[in-house]
Amino acid sequence: MRIVERSSPNFGPRRDGLRPELIVLHYTAMATAEAALERLCDPAAEVSAHYLVAEDGRVWRLVGEAERAWHAGVGAWRGGGDVNSRSIGIELANPGPLAGFPPYPEPQMAALETLLDGV
Repeated sequence: MRIVERSSPNFGPRRDGLRPELIVLHYTAMATAEAALERLCDPAAEVSAHYLVAEDGRVWRLVGEAERAWHAGVGAWRGGGDVNSRSIGIELANPGPLAGFPPYPEPQMAALETLLDGV
């Protein structure tokens, strides 16, 4: 699997010495991976993820794992806040409700599995 670097401006330092202990998977709810890529890299959107995985298996790294991507809002998990500082965020290109929640294609799942092996 080849990872394409595409830097998002939407990130910051991890807070309070927190390190990744979670992986948060999202679906994009956008028509295409390219549309999601543009949004995740738009400074006005103030949203990002560490990785975006397209339906065909292409993978973009948008934020380095040492940094805090902005993908989980003010989320909390098991009593701990600041999920953004405690996680790696991975976006899966999928239109979700826009197209009746289609299944994730095999190339995308294979790329995700390979990515997860390295995270």
